[in-house]
Amino acid sequence: MHIIKLSAISSTNDYLKQLNGQQVVSNFTVVSTNRQEKGKGQMGTFWESEEGKNLTFSILLRDLILDVKQLYTLNILVSIAIVEVLEKYKIPKLTVKWPNDIMSGQFKLGGILIENNFKSDGEVISIVGIGLNVNQLIFKNAPQAISLKKISGIEYQLDILLLEICISIQQSLATLHRQEEKIWNNYHQHLYRKGIPTAFERANGHRFMGIIQKVSKEGLLHVLLEDDSIEAFDVKELRML
Repeated sequence: MHIIKLSAISSTNDYLKQLNGQQVVSNFTVVSTNRQEKGKGQMGTFWESEEGKNLTFSILLRDLILDVKQLYTLNILVSIAIVEVLEKYKIPKLTVKWPNDIMSGQFKLGGILIENNFKSDGEVISIVGIGLNVNQLIFKNAPQAISLKKISGIEYQLDILLLEICISIQQSLATLHRQEEKIWNNYHQHLYRKGIPTAFERANGHRFMGIIQKVSKEGLLHVLLEDDSIEAFDVKELRML
């Protein structure tokens, strides 16, 4: 593990991509910053983070994914590895909201954005971007956000928490190819609102009630509809209300 710490940068994901384009970057290189000016979330959203209060970092992974069918498994592995660290800190009601938000109850603690680069020789390079709300108490533009300190009242050491999460992810990655089903079972046990009637909105604006059944290996959300049929949705096709 090689950790690069920067005071300020536009995006840790972009920095790692540029660095990898200029030189050979070793597997599990981590870039962390105190201030990320253009942090990205899913679907082009902006990640709000107060300087020096939270964890914003990215991890470069290479020679890990042997099959493109495992790309979403990587997504859930990272999310569960983070959840397992936070459970040790007694953070309550931890779940993973599809596709990759870390939740405490109804509030968002963190998010994950994985960008994959497919090389002509078959190699897949994944850059795992992670944002976790740690010591920030006020979220001006994110009313559904919460932080570890806001939950527990405790001030957390960012460097220690960063190392714990990186180690947890690294240890989990070592089990990827031999314990994939166990990883998926653990994910479904932590899946946000699984088995609970939930309001959704389709891309065309149509709203409906459904019950989450599972997430497929391809990352599709399977929802039980009111007519007892089950429909699979891509992240661009559905929004949870």
